[in-house]
Amino acid sequence: MPYPTDIDTGGIGARIAELRQIRGYSLRQLGQRAHVSHGMLAMIEKGDRNASEAIVGAVARALGVGVSVLRGQPYREQLQQDQIDQMLEPMGSALDNWDVPPDDVAPTPRSLEELYQATMDTRAMRERAELGQLAAVLPSLLEELAHAVHLHDRPGRDRERLHWCQAEAARGVWRVAYRIGEMHLARLALSRMGTAAAQSGDPRQVAIERWMRAQTSFEGGKPGLDIGLRLLHQALRDLDDDGDVGTQAVRGALYLKGSILASRQGDKEASDAWLEEARGMARQTGETTSYELTFGPTNVAQHAVAAAADRDDHGEALELARDVHLPEDYPPGRAGHFYLDLARAQVWTAQHDAAFGSLLKAKEVAPQQTRHHPQVHETAAALRRARVRIPDPLREFSLWCGV
Repeated sequence: MPYPTDIDTGGIGARIAELRQIRGYSLRQLGQRAHVSHGMLAMIEKGDRNASEAIVGAVARALGVGVSVLRGQPYREQLQQDQIDQMLEPMGSALDNWDVPPDDVAPTPRSLEELYQATMDTRAMRERAELGQLAAVLPSLLEELAHAVHLHDRPGRDRERLHWCQAEAARGVWRVAYRIGEMHLARLALSRMGTAAAQSGDPRQVAIERWMRAQTSFEGGKPGLDIGLRLLHQALRDLDDDGDVGTQAVRGALYLKGSILASRQGDKEASDAWLEEARGMARQTGETTSYELTFGPTNVAQHAVAAAADRDDHGEALELARDVHLPEDYPPGRAGHFYLDLARAQVWTAQHDAAFGSLLKAKEVAPQQTRHHPQVHETAAALRRARVRIPDPLREFSLWCGV
């Protein structure tokens, strides 16, 4: 099959250069604004050096854009091919009309138990990282849940359970929107989830919403990371450890998120402290998928790899990755993330064949997540730049994910 020969493989570096020139900044001026050496920026723009997550956040802030803009998200062609693009407006509309009473011809919603099961089905889609399927079912589910909440207008356990389902459905929209870089939709989903979680009677849902807001704070550079860490501290204060495995899993996930945020700030000591707290929780819970958080010793080990890679310490990331052994039944979304972190560390330590192999494993276990993940685009672009002649398998992979 024919392959284009003029694909831009500059990735984040090329977009930084373009935006820097639009803003009228020299390398030195941008470096001063972002607190990054202009020499480092020059290498990143040329694609000769990895742009760590901390640097990406700092440069995005200095340029006045979101991190997703520097990553080139959303990837429109891939969204169209996966038919996710046509579901963005229906998901947004369902969230916008969250509290609008249904009209007289709206069909009666299913029973509470049926709606709960439908909600749990979307959770399973999240675990499998099936973004397209998730986007397809969420609009109608959100509308049906809103109708059911309107009918159950008296306080009580049934109404709380419906709000719990609403929180989970909004979380599904966030997962799709955040992964593909539709940040306005992601923030709207978080707003709706926060409202529903507060009325669900489940303090763990409230904590998870804060966990997700902390994740979304990556967009805001250092100020956003500071806010994210404050959200995590607040969630831990409000969610007492009652000895329940679900509660411990949520608290453990909050500690893991703290380790990543601290690492992206370049604070290894704080990142390690958050990780150690999570490690202690994991010894109590063992492997669990409570609240679709996939928390346990394996996930803690994965986060240690990701934290090291976020600090640009790819040698340490590879050393830590040797101790990660994924169970056969490990959720595909989490397994895919591990292979992406592994590929990132491998490509920036010149282990190009191994890095491509890790990308292929990520594609095998979680294809849609892999296709739309910005880290994949950066890794694939780095692999292309490293080759004098690009092998056909890498060309095919690049075309598939849009590099």
